[in-house]
Amino acid sequence: MGILEMELPPIAIHASTQANNRDAGHVKFLADAGIQRVVLARELNLDQIQDIHQATDVELEFFVTGALCVSFSGNCYMSIANGERSANRGSCAQNCRLPYQLIDGKGNTLIENSHLLSIKDLNLSDELPNLIKVGVSSFKIEGRLKDVVYVKNNTSYLRKKLDCFLEAHTDQYQKASSGRTFYNFEPELDRSFNRGYTDYFVNQRHAKIGSWDSPKSKGQYIGKLLEIKANGYRIENHELLNNGDGLYFLNEQGEGEGVQVNLIVNDLVVPNTLKPLPIGTEIYRNHDAEFTRMLENENSAVRKIGVKMHFLETETGFLLQVVDEDGHTCSTNLESPKEAAKNQGASLENIRKNLAKTGNTPFIADEITIDFSQNWFLPNSKVNEIRRTALEQLAEIRIRDYEREEHELVKTQHPYPVQSLDFTYNVSNKLARGFYKRHGVSEIEKAFELQWDPGKSRVMVTKYCVKYELGKCPRYQRSTMGEKLAEPLTLKHGETEYKLKFNCKPCEMEIWEKDAELVLEEED
Repeated sequence: MGILEMELPPIAIHASTQANNRDAGHVKFLADAGIQRVVLARELNLDQIQDIHQATDVELEFFVTGALCVSFSGNCYMSIANGERSANRGSCAQNCRLPYQLIDGKGNTLIENSHLLSIKDLNLSDELPNLIKVGVSSFKIEGRLKDVVYVKNNTSYLRKKLDCFLEAHTDQYQKASSGRTFYNFEPELDRSFNRGYTDYFVNQRHAKIGSWDSPKSKGQYIGKLLEIKANGYRIENHELLNNGDGLYFLNEQGEGEGVQVNLIVNDLVVPNTLKPLPIGTEIYRNHDAEFTRMLENENSAVRKIGVKMHFLETETGFLLQVVDEDGHTCSTNLESPKEAAKNQGASLENIRKNLAKTGNTPFIADEITIDFSQNWFLPNSKVNEIRRTALEQLAEIRIRDYEREEHELVKTQHPYPVQSLDFTYNVSNKLARGFYKRHGVSEIEKAFELQWDPGKSRVMVTKYCVKYELGKCPRYQRSTMGEKLAEPLTLKHGETEYKLKFNCKPCEMEIWEKDAELVLEEED
């Protein structure tokens, strides 16, 4: 919030998901303070998003694919407590992806060496229509540290889904940008990095979401191992594989491993290292060599703006008029003597063919009309020259006419929804403190980084629940949970230990350092 106290140019300000945007009161406050767009917390369901949209007309953005942060965004202190790298300041050490033991309150080890805080990746591609209907106007793809294949595959997949929806609802919605995308490949989410997919909580809590086997990319399911013979594997659906592919599987210890495909001979997949595996092992492909080569080609997906061309004659030559899909217009003259074409039909077709060659420009010719009194002959070089000049002018006109939105930030004094802020509001500088004071907040606790009590602090709150993953949830799995777990449960990695506290009423799990004193609540 300290940024809102600065002297800023008149630019649009967005509130990141790190601002912990989970309720209507907070989001409305941000909108009234001058924020143009709010990136909502990933944990929200459709009803909660709709409530926020009904409370304010601020633009809403929501994550739809990518890695999930297990903690409430902006409220994770595990990384800094375990190594002085603040997740809330861009330096997360990803302690949640480490392997842990799960120990119960009697000292029994329930689970050994499993990635108990690692969760699957998000995929809400099928929820785009529902998200649009409840008020989301921008879709966010998590892509930190991802390569071009991941980015292009995800954006293309979602773009196609979104375009299909818009085409079916032209009377209600319109796209926010110009142009349309053309692909030389078929995007498939599971062919690039993923840990398996979940819709998280957008449709309430209904399925397990943990990725306990490994925090690495699982990839696309290929089939089961049928046989090991000679120096290779026989795998179901082996015909889907190519030389250079990376294979992923769980070994007999339940740990994620991988090999690279060196060669495929008939139905035998020969890896770089032959590892002993039980027959029936599920094989995944987490590196698709052919798909990667395809997407690394810069022309595998291009975005073009549609134009209509009208080519006509003048007293001294010819004129090309071009209008783009947004109504920008330009006209270019070509001074040239007129010469009747010897081959009447071929001449007009040749002109039309050369006008359509928009090449590496941002344009594509959707419609070309030629209006001549008779079929004139024009050299290819002349047609190319007038087309090139016209499209260059059109690009300059689009840039000239572009209107950058300006938003003058006015310092406000409307009351913040709560009067007392704890450390999860991350107030660590005088500007942020001044912002909240001006908006009526009376008590402001320092950020975690400024007051950490080593060994005794709460380092995370999450909607993810280890009990639910184990089938021991007293709220949703009461009829099948069996014997209760002896609490408190403890996560242990090396010498590092965390205690788990379960708040069943809000359906949340807290993670505390080992020396913290927990008050365990009765399950309702």
